[in-house]
Amino acid sequence: MKNLFVGNMSFQTTETDLRALFEPFGQISRVHIATDRETGRARGFAFVEMPNDAEAAKAIAGLDGKEVGGRNLKVNEARPKSASSGPRGGGGGGYDRDRGGDRDRGDRGRGGKQGGRFSNEDYRDSARQPREPRW
Repeated sequence: MKNLFVGNMSFQTTETDLRALFEPFGQISRVHIATDRETGRARGFAFVEMPNDAEAAKAIAGLDGKEVGGRNLKVNEARPKSASSGPRGGGGGGYDRDRGGDRDRGDRGRGGKQGGRFSNEDYRDSARQPREPRW
């Protein structure tokens, strides 16, 4: 079972268009077009699941770079979603747990890299001190 990412799609591309595009290469088990939560409009990419790996490889080779709806499609194997991905690639609430420190204890004012996101040590030699970030 291969999950394929289809990017750079025209916003008018429908699920039936994608099925028609991929069916010559083999069986399709699922098609999902990503839509915006607020507007419901397509976001320009989709995922196509194909049960046979060899057929999926043929689809990638045959459709990557093909012009559909005035745009060149980008087709490749979808990477699994990482645990820390979220809106704008953030790590959940704008706080990076790998850096150490605890938001509840107020560690952000301590110098050095371990104490949260902001440190004055990074700016000691600069002419102007940065503003405190808005939390």
